[in-house]
Amino acid sequence: MAWRFKASKYKNAAPIVPKAEACVREICVGSYQTYGNNIAASAAFMAFNWEHSGSSVAVLPLDDCGRKSKTMPLLHGHTDTVTDLKFSPFHDGLLATASQDCLVKLWHIPEKGLEQSLSDPEAVFSHKQRRVETVGFHPTADGLMYSTAAGCVALFDIAAQKEIFSNNEHPEVIQSASWREDGTVMATSCKDKCVRIFDPRAAGSPIQMLAESHQSIKDSRVVWLGNQSRILTTGFDAARLRQVIIRDIRNFNTPEKTLELDCSTGILMPLFDPDTNMLFLAGKGDTTINYLEITDKDPYLIEGLRHTGEQTKGACLVPKRALKVMEAEVNRVLQLTSNMVIPIMYQVPRKTYRDFHADLYPETTGYKTELIASEWLNGTNQAVPKMNLDPAKREHGDEPIIPRLGPKPFSSNTGDVSFDKVFAVPVAPGSHENISTVGQEICGDAPTGSSKPDLIVEIEIQKNEPTVAGNGNGNGNGNGNGNGMQKSLTTSERRKSSADDDESSDKIFEQNSESSENSTEGEDRTDADLRRFSAVRSSIAERRRVYESRSKSQVDEKAQSPVPLRRESSKIEPLKPSQQVGGNSNVIPAGGIDSKRISVPEGKLLEEHRGQRGNGAGLKKSATEAAFSAASTKRTSTVFGKVSKFRHLKGTPGHKSTHIENLRNLSRQIPGECNGFHANHERVAVPLAGPGGKIAIFELSRPGRLPDGVIPSLVNGSNIMDFQWDPFDAQRLAVACDDGIVKLWRIEEGGLNEPTNVPQGELTAHLDKIYFIRFHPLAADVLLTASYDMTIKLWDLRTMTEKCALSGHTDQIFDFAWSPCGKLGASVCKDGKIRVYNPRKSETPIREGNGPVGTRGARITWALEGHYIVCTGFDKVSERQISVYNAQKLTAPLNTASLDVSPSILIPYYDEDSSTLFVTGKGDSTIYCYEITDEEPYICPLSHHRCSSLHQGLSFLTKNHCDVASVEFSKAYRLTNTTIEPLSFTVPRIKSELFQDDLFPPTRITWSATLSAEDWFGCNDKSAAKVSLKPEGMDTLSSIQQVPAPVKKPEHTQFANKSEYETNKQQEIQKSVSARMEYNTKLEQDDMEGVDENEWQE
Repeated sequence: MAWRFKASKYKNAAPIVPKAEACVREICVGSYQTYGNNIAASAAFMAFNWEHSGSSVAVLPLDDCGRKSKTMPLLHGHTDTVTDLKFSPFHDGLLATASQDCLVKLWHIPEKGLEQSLSDPEAVFSHKQRRVETVGFHPTADGLMYSTAAGCVALFDIAAQKEIFSNNEHPEVIQSASWREDGTVMATSCKDKCVRIFDPRAAGSPIQMLAESHQSIKDSRVVWLGNQSRILTTGFDAARLRQVIIRDIRNFNTPEKTLELDCSTGILMPLFDPDTNMLFLAGKGDTTINYLEITDKDPYLIEGLRHTGEQTKGACLVPKRALKVMEAEVNRVLQLTSNMVIPIMYQVPRKTYRDFHADLYPETTGYKTELIASEWLNGTNQAVPKMNLDPAKREHGDEPIIPRLGPKPFSSNTGDVSFDKVFAVPVAPGSHENISTVGQEICGDAPTGSSKPDLIVEIEIQKNEPTVAGNGNGNGNGNGNGNGMQKSLTTSERRKSSADDDESSDKIFEQNSESSENSTEGEDRTDADLRRFSAVRSSIAERRRVYESRSKSQVDEKAQSPVPLRRESSKIEPLKPSQQVGGNSNVIPAGGIDSKRISVPEGKLLEEHRGQRGNGAGLKKSATEAAFSAASTKRTSTVFGKVSKFRHLKGTPGHKSTHIENLRNLSRQIPGECNGFHANHERVAVPLAGPGGKIAIFELSRPGRLPDGVIPSLVNGSNIMDFQWDPFDAQRLAVACDDGIVKLWRIEEGGLNEPTNVPQGELTAHLDKIYFIRFHPLAADVLLTASYDMTIKLWDLRTMTEKCALSGHTDQIFDFAWSPCGKLGASVCKDGKIRVYNPRKSETPIREGNGPVGTRGARITWALEGHYIVCTGFDKVSERQISVYNAQKLTAPLNTASLDVSPSILIPYYDEDSSTLFVTGKGDSTIYCYEITDEEPYICPLSHHRCSSLHQGLSFLTKNHCDVASVEFSKAYRLTNTTIEPLSFTVPRIKSELFQDDLFPPTRITWSATLSAEDWFGCNDKSAAKVSLKPEGMDTLSSIQQVPAPVKKPEHTQFANKSEYETNKQQEIQKSVSARMEYNTKLEQDDMEGVDENEWQE
């Protein structure tokens, strides 16, 4: 037993905490409910969550220190909290981040760190509407990344940018995963209280072993102990004591060692160094970091010196090659606190630090590997070569090990291949480089075929740059001057091209009829040619093949997004006869200053191109011109999905002087079908707790602190089920009670001064409780009520009579929404059905489909002028979700977005002018924002707004109360436990002094009645009028970006004289340039003092 008392070299390793000046200080870190460590480090950088929302990531050099500014460059890549982040073990500048927004993103950190904020990742991988919990890299294969979401384990080949493995056999959420050092298998810990050994390459089920682990469903972690046959897990037992368990996979069901620690609530994050067998346990929320040494015999865990300091938010280990080996630093822990990053150095005491102590530094895993993802997946195992940390045996001696900031260069025949060229974001559709590359791929090995109709062609309309188009040999040889677009001209090149009179070699558009006639692919060739203008984006794998082949036509220019494109008057012009035969160059104006993007379905261009080939005539009105007129409602195409003008919307709470404070005694017993809070532009209604069904009315014109004492209220005498302001009368409030009676109250000018129990009118609507009430959006005095008797009734409030009743529901009715036209209505029911009614023509639904399967509650609303229906609800596991349906086909949702698990019902509000959907629930602190589109994916996430406190309700005002001068496109009031706060949603714009007419189209008048109840019940429908929100005296944004009308072409365009065509173009360019450019013909010599005329004569 003497071995038990043998002293370890690392037994006395002591934590050394630097002074505050040597730490990263004054950072902003929140508390995040994630399974990640919230911080990661490579040999060059550190990365950690930023701000309380955690959706941004700060990246700093590893040796950075000092105070940090709140405006420092960040990675703004996710719309929700970043759950995990890891650096590649082979590339110190390659960072992977996972988020609750269901995405995994790859980032390339420049060698000098972040000099400006980044929002465009190198690659994006999706987990199909499932929150991503963990992410990481394979320990031996370069370019192989894993991530977990719910019970799914997925592997991604980064080079091919595709998912190569996916497994969903875990029954619950995977809380942690760790690879064996040799990369053969991985271990996972799951919420089902089990730990598993997982082999993705195994035939059959990848789960090779399973054993019961910690007996609490709280967070658990697993780490593989290097290359040993043992794993270590941390978690909680049934009594919620923190545990550490060591298992040997050769006897997996029986723990080798179980260590119980304390009853703290923070999960222990295990940080293990396989070279020294040092284990660090940092608990989230703890102020201590435990150091233990792991042995292969009893007692297995030997406790070392404990560090006590700041409260821990996250922790990670620094790679061994970044350590200060000449100071006997054997490990370094980066401790993330609420406002600091503290590098804790673990040093082994030695008499002298002049020499390298080789006994402390065994050879460690290197950072170079020859194994790639595809080889590993096919069964190849290859260990990463070891490296020596002795400075005398390094390539550069005592100098720091030069970090690898990019991936292993792919083999190429000519030229070098940089990170940006191989792993750069696929170029934005419509950019010169992308069109050239796609054209080459089509001419080369890439298969051709008909394009998908839902692809988008992005066209940017700009002004003031003449660009030259030339003849092209579109014969598919991949020549640089062939089919495709080249880089835009620089200023010097434009001057040269002007001087050479259209002899520039840079070409932008070529269309050669001769090549089309010689094509052997028929109509598919035509489609392939047109795909140069499409949004088809080459994947990283395709780009890799292109770079390996390195054809002469490869454009070496770095990807640009967006690039200068054409303005409206320079869209695809009809081909001149001289172009079709001789292919001479023609000047085509291109943009250079103010741009505007429009989206055109690729199918339209295909049809037009085919029509052009069929009749030989030019395009009289191209799809791009048609789309320009509808640019305000179309979305543009980007690299990884859709982008919107409202993408970066910003929610701003009103100043404290506009708040109503000192609210008290709010009711918490309002049914789920009621929104619990309703406001108009003059006053708000808030239910109060206690008997009598009281509703307090507060005047928005009198903000401030409410006096103590009795709050004046409306006393209804029965429990309140729902209430709503009349949309056309700011003084009338309808309140539904559990006795089946709807009470109509009129609030006098100046508001309530004392409690009252005398309503203006009473409507006995049902014999049972009422679920909810809804006013008609266009007709005055039309009210809808839904009751426990599973019927919906429509009432004329002028005569207090029932007009019609709707049936067909078989269970509790959750919600009902009127269509924008006011003719139809949609309901969602507890029986899992969505029904569409035409109340004036049929008592039964005219369409029916499947809705949310959860029975907790649901909401429904219409979108996109009544063509789509949006429904919020729950799935089988009580996860909140948003579904979009085609209003004509309710069989299945077009797309469903999952949010989180929460008991509160998502209440939607849809702004039809911006197509923005706001959803939030009672007790939430986040207002989720999405854009609803008529093309995939139908639900596009925008920037969510996170409030400083929980809210109990949210109510939006009509469009005419928005401050459009401040680019405010939506305004709401938010109810918290003690306040009512205004909330403004704006869009950042540079020229905010102009009326942003692209954001504010003419809006429907919904604040005054369009027709009377008599007209509506008599089927005398009338559309709501529209009004412009432009304030008087404001100039519009489009007025300074006015695009000249295109020159009208005669019917015989293709037989027109070329010189006349060129003349028109030249005149148009000269006018455009003259209008924009400032020039001065005065010379510098004119201001100089000259000599007298007589002196010249002498």
